[in-house]
Amino acid sequence: MTAAQADLRTDSTEKTDPVSIERPVVADGAALWRLAKDSGTLDVNSSYSYLLWCRDFAATSAVARGADGEPVGFITGYVRPDRPGTLLVWQVAVDAGHRGRGLAARLLDALAARVAAESGLTALETTISPGNTASERLFASFAARHGARVEREVLFRTAEFPDGPHDPEVLHRIGPLNH
Repeated sequence: MTAAQADLRTDSTEKTDPVSIERPVVADGAALWRLAKDSGTLDVNSSYSYLLWCRDFAATSAVARGADGEPVGFITGYVRPDRPGTLLVWQVAVDAGHRGRGLAARLLDALAARVAAESGLTALETTISPGNTASERLFASFAARHGARVEREVLFRTAEFPDGPHDPEVLHRIGPLNH
């Protein structure tokens, strides 16, 4: 099954995968750090930053909890100060044991719906490194489900990173969103 197929399998898996999606709390910070570290693909921030994220950006982030209440996935994001209708998605991670069930898509849809209801949302942005096919499929399928177009542009070029060579980060702007 491809990542795109997994993203679209939300209806049937919601009944068999008892996962709740809610706001993170500070106590989730350590688990989010471990999920990011174990993902094998994310740039892992300090554990301190995940604690702060769960405290300061809980309104624009989401955590998926398994049947035991422990985090099995998350999305961190923030509303751009210069574009109050735009949610920038910072990181998405799903525990290896919960992948392939559409959980990332469910997290993204739930977060977008919550932010739209609480503060208005007209667009979503994220950066994706070249070659990250799973993320590209996740956000393309989100755009399709919400009747939105996707625009891409390089946000940060390789030479702009002070700590050595990086792939350029490509900004994906999705909008306008139809809720």
